[in-house]
Formats: sequence, C-alpha cells, structure tokens
Amino acid sequence: MFPKKNPIRAFRYGIHRLFSRLFPAMAVTAACLLITPPSLFAEESADTSTNNYMKVLPSTTWIITANSENETSTGTGVFVDAERRLVLTNAHVVGDSRSAVVFFPDIKDGQPAVKRKGYLDQVLKLAKPGKVVAVDRKRDLALIELSDVPKRAKAITLADRSILPGDKVDLIGNPGGSDVLWVYTSGTVRSVYEKKFSSNHGKHEFKVVETQTPIKPGDSGGPVVDADGKLVAIAQSFSPNFNLVSFCVDITEIRAFLSSSWKPAPLATATLLKDADIEHTVHSTGHYQVERKLKSGKTQTVFVAKDTEYFERADIRKVWSLVSVSKDEPTSELMMRLMRQSSATKIGGWAVEKNGSDEYLILYVAKLDATASDEALSGTIEYVARIAGAMNGQLKPKETKTSSSETLAAWLSK
Repeated sequence: MFPKKNPIRAFRYGIHRLFSRLFPAMAVTAACLLITPPSLFAEESADTSTNNYMKVLPSTTWIITANSENETSTGTGVFVDAERRLVLTNAHVVGDSRSAVVFFPDIKDGQPAVKRKGYLDQVLKLAKPGKVVAVDRKRDLALIELSDVPKRAKAITLADRSILPGDKVDLIGNPGGSDVLWVYTSGTVRSVYEKKFSSNHGKHEFKVVETQTPIKPGDSGGPVVDADGKLVAIAQSFSPNFNLVSFCVDITEIRAFLSSSWKPAPLATATLLKDADIEHTVHSTGHYQVERKLKSGKTQTVFVAKDTEYFERADIRKVWSLVSVSKDEPTSELMMRLMRQSSATKIGGWAVEKNGSDEYLILYVAKLDATASDEALSGTIEYVARIAGAMNGQLKPKETKTSSSETLAAWLSK
C-alpha cells in the first residue's frame, strides 16, 4: 500500500483494486480514466470547436441592407442552397429592403480576415449583390438570392431533426458593436419548445431553441450548429430579462420555410410612392401624407401606413382618410348609413374610433395587399380620397379646439 503521505495516490490505487475485483474487464479502462490529465479533455474539446468553426465558416455570411430611408443595418446569414444560390437570415435583418449586399469570409492560409473595415474597403471585390425573394415574419425568416457565389462558399448541411436540451451548440455571428467579423460563440441548449411572443420587429410564433449563449445585435441570422457542424437553428434574439439566454429558430421551421411556396417581400411604402410618382410628405407619426384634389376643387388628405401589418403569411398595407372629428357620439342613423355604404363600396369600409380626448373620429379605411404594385397603391389612394371627400361634404364636421393633425396623431399613437 502507498504511504499515507500521498493520499491522492493511495485513493487511485484503492479505486483501481476495487474495479479489479468487481469488474476485471473494465479495470484498465477505469484506471486510465482516473489518471487521464484534465488538460487532455480541454485540448480535445478545443480541437472539436476549432474544427467546427472552420467547417461552418465558409457557409456564414455578413449581410448589409438599407431601408427606404437609406438607413443601413447589418446582420448575419447562412448559405443553405448552392444550386439556387440562397442565403437564409432573419426577416428583421432585411426589414423592408428588397436587396442586400452579402459578404463571405475571405480565408487565406486557413485564417479568415476579420477586420470589418477591410471588407468595406473591398466591396467590389468581396461583396455579392442579392435580392430578397421570400419572407416569413411569423417565423422571422427570409431568403436572399445571390447573383453568383464565390468558389470558397460552401452550402451548410441541414440537420434532420431538432436538437435536444443539454446538447452543445456553436454559433458564428457578426456583432454590430465589434470591429471584427466571424465571431465564434459556444453554448448549451436549455430547452426546445413552441414560443409565441412579440419583439421590436413584430409578432412571432415558431419552435424555439433556447440556448445559453451570448447573442448580440448583428448576430441575428447566424448559423447555430451541432457537434457535427450541421445547422440546427439560426440566431434570432436574446432575452431582455436573463443574461446569456438566447432564442433561435429551430431547424424544423427552417425546413418548412424552405419547402413552402415563397412569398415575395413587400416593398417599402416610400419606395412604392416614389415608383408611382406620388407626391407626399411624412407626418409627425412617421406615416405618409398624400393630398388629393377632388372634382369639387377641394383637397382630401389621405394617409398611407409606414409599416405593413401581417397575419400568418398575409401582408397588408393600410390606407385611410379622416372625415369627421366630433365631441358628439354618432347617431344610430349615421351608423346605419356608414354600415350600408361599407357593404356597397368596392375597397375598404368606414371605421368609428374614439380617441383619448373623448372625440369621435370617422375614417374611411382600405387595406391593400402589401405586395401589390405601385399602380394598385395609387388607385387605392384615389378611391379612398373620393369616398372620404364625398362623405366629408355631407357630414360637415364640427370644428374643435384640437387640430386635425393633433387628433390624427393621437389616434395613430394608440
């Protein structure tokens, strides 16, 4: 027996003798495990992470988009289809943009160039133009089709099924607050479940992979892979209440999106108004204000919503005009009249709202398919102006101390 002055050695010897008596065939293996230096496990784990990083890197992209107001935003994406040249990302990464600039990592001698500025300085050489061909805001997914892809790009392999809680995952992203790209993060899956929630980008409902990883703005759309480097999710958001808790879109949602009939992304309202050559101003609420001159010589103000509304795969653009503001509640006779006219009109209908100042607002509201052409938007604006203008003359709305602009702003802010 070993001297008592070396208790660790004596402990190992005792365990070895115990395993030898109880499980002779396992004694050598057990003893080897007991004396294996912890550093070997760390080195093996580090090698696996490095291999995974280099395996996934050629499938990862950096995405830059600009909205209708020429405000740029950046995010991450993953190359999912080489034949169709498709990059997958979040819908909130592309926003209302229909085009994008996509970068793949510039890898030389086995090392990626990571300086953000270096890629921006070589846009013509390193960037690939793309167009947004599909969006699903419920799942917060979008597809970008590239004109061509560099030879170094490699489409990622999709996992067949959802990952399980406790499994290790790796993520590559492009955090906006960093000067470098292709940032690696590892973590663990906490849970996989159906989640319905609202964010700054809208209402979402999809199967979530909840992870213990520090996802940052700019990482959105980045690949989340398993130990084999297969795509199991893409990064979507992080918890505002718990540090290191992040939410990702599960692979089952991704596969369903890729196999479904694609729905084109709606154009931004400002882009449509510009394409239709419609003069407009921006109201203090951010909505677009259009003045339409009627046959009577009077001018009717029409508003077009700055953002589109959506439910499931339906995207709607709202167009409306304010007709009357009154402290008096509409009479039953007037309500019946508005109901009859709503059933008879081709587009839209009448709405009666009550604002915070206890005033009753009568508006004519039309809802247009957000993917409709600029000509359709122009025709809808003209129709709303005519219907509202005709009713405006008949109702002769009472003047109030609150200006129409203030009343409208109060209504829109609800």
